[in-house]
Amino acid sequence: MADLTEASSSASLSGSSNFEVFLNFRGEDTRNNFTGFLHKALKNRGINVFFDSEKLWTGEAIGPALLRAIEGSKISIPIFSKGYASSKWCLLELSKILHCHKSNGQMVLPIFFDVEPSHVRNQTGSFEGPFRKHKKNFKPDVIESWREALREVGNLKGWVLKEGVNGDQAELVELVVKRVLNDLISTTHLAECKYNIGIDSHVNELLFY
Repeated sequence: MADLTEASSSASLSGSSNFEVFLNFRGEDTRNNFTGFLHKALKNRGINVFFDSEKLWTGEAIGPALLRAIEGSKISIPIFSKGYASSKWCLLELSKILHCHKSNGQMVLPIFFDVEPSHVRNQTGSFEGPFRKHKKNFKPDVIESWREALREVGNLKGWVLKEGVNGDQAELVELVVKRVLNDLISTTHLAECKYNIGIDSHVNELLFY
């Protein structure tokens, strides 16, 4: 099914989205719990979040609008869950996220939701079975691009949330929101502001609200 990768490479990537954060997740696993809570918390702090990509899929390929949404976002947050690897859309998005991370330094903050980071990196555990199925339906170069994305993004520093052990979702949501705010502020060129007197107090208020 070469059209999946060809659509990604040939789609127009001109322009940018207005999103500050792109959430990459499997809806069936986390939409109604952690990812839903994180999305709401980010929006409540005034952060423009891309939450659901279903409307931007076109048939069997990622549409140009989705590619622009990923490319135009300042931060991507992949939320790895037990069913993540069974979704070709999650993997296609992650491959594009890695491309943006490498090509323009897009920040990537992975979250491991009740999965081991080593399972993500090595496609073992709950990630192993889905890849056996994917190998029957997709070309080797597509599979390898997904494995590379999981290896590299799974190796980045992030957060591990294990339900029943350290499963305080509310606490993790707050930690992620603070990190996102801090990173967004640090990437804003405050020195270019013509009148920046007193702006530090507003920055601190945002960070420690």
